[in-house]
Amino acid sequence: MLKYILSRLEDPEFPLLGPNINALKFWGLILPELGWKKWIYIGFHISVVVFTATEYAEIWFLKDDINLLLTNLKITLLATVSVGKVTSFLIWQNHWKSIINYVSEADNMQRKTLDIDQKELINNYTKYSRKITYYYWILMYTTVAIVISQPMYKYFFSENYRHNVKIGTQAYTEVVSSWVPFNKRTIFGYLLASLYQSFAAIYGGGWITSFDTNAIVIMVFFKGELESLRKDCSNVFGTEDVAITDEEIRLRMKICHKRHVELLKYSRLFDSCLSPIMLLYVIVCSVMLCATAYQITFETSALQRFITAEYLIFGVSQLFMYCWHSNEVLFASKDLTLGPYESIWWSRNVSEQKYINILTDQFNKAIVFSAGPFTAITVATFISILKGAYSYYTLLSQSQNN
Repeated sequence: MLKYILSRLEDPEFPLLGPNINALKFWGLILPELGWKKWIYIGFHISVVVFTATEYAEIWFLKDDINLLLTNLKITLLATVSVGKVTSFLIWQNHWKSIINYVSEADNMQRKTLDIDQKELINNYTKYSRKITYYYWILMYTTVAIVISQPMYKYFFSENYRHNVKIGTQAYTEVVSSWVPFNKRTIFGYLLASLYQSFAAIYGGGWITSFDTNAIVIMVFFKGELESLRKDCSNVFGTEDVAITDEEIRLRMKICHKRHVELLKYSRLFDSCLSPIMLLYVIVCSVMLCATAYQITFETSALQRFITAEYLIFGVSQLFMYCWHSNEVLFASKDLTLGPYESIWWSRNVSEQKYINILTDQFNKAIVFSAGPFTAITVATFISILKGAYSYYTLLSQSQNN
């Protein structure tokens, strides 16, 4: 059954991005061209944006309870990032489509190679992309399932909570804390609010998974393309056993140069689309990780500790995957200059050896993904964010103790 479902996500036209493109379409990030489906998706998008606004409104009513305030704040900030991702994707949809088309065309072109090493490289990064995509989906929807089910779990397994709710000394636990224009303390109002909150949690989870896995798999492709290009550059003069003509050398040089120019073009376009979101994400993650760590320390309920810990794992995993794969692309682009020198350049005449300078000058342009104009997305940045979040956590803990 599972294999059948996963096979339905594949697309022969997009052997690398098939599941990711299908997810983008399913959750409405790639809108249908025409028809009523397009307006239904737009309606869904607007409803979740409105819901995020109600989360901010609820902050005013929770300002006196630090624990509820932090719970609302961390979920609201994550929802804000989700809204930013979707809004930017819809506004720059033509840019994203051109990036996806480039990745698919370049990937399909490389899959036609007869080189065994290149085929193995392609198969490896395709398998890796599938694992990243499916594991991320599992992690995200485990988080969503826990968030949605925790009010029911608390009601059925906490006798003290049930008693307090019945006598009116404690309110119903919400799926996600948000303001509604009716009384949430009645059973009808609570169920209606819970349905809206559950819908927003599921749909927001779909936004996050489809956007993030698409962006991460594109990063994986950039790294794979750089490694493939390095391999081709090492064969630009042929081998010691098989000599090639000067005309063939020039043709291989042109192909390698053109591939890198296109790679630079679309990696920079990708960075321009992702950079504003990553800037927002870096800021939000620092606050979110701080709030989550604080709640784990001071939470007395085992259930709430588990939920908060799982939420912390998800937040750290999100940020780490972006930083790790961006870091991989950066180092692969720096190592690309080694490709021409791994060839048998020393066996050719001086005029042919000069071709290497053309490629190395081009390859010196490193690919760096950024979070706005302030910092690159690397593992070092990830560590700095964790240090900053820990500093905020320490400050918050000391202020509460005092």
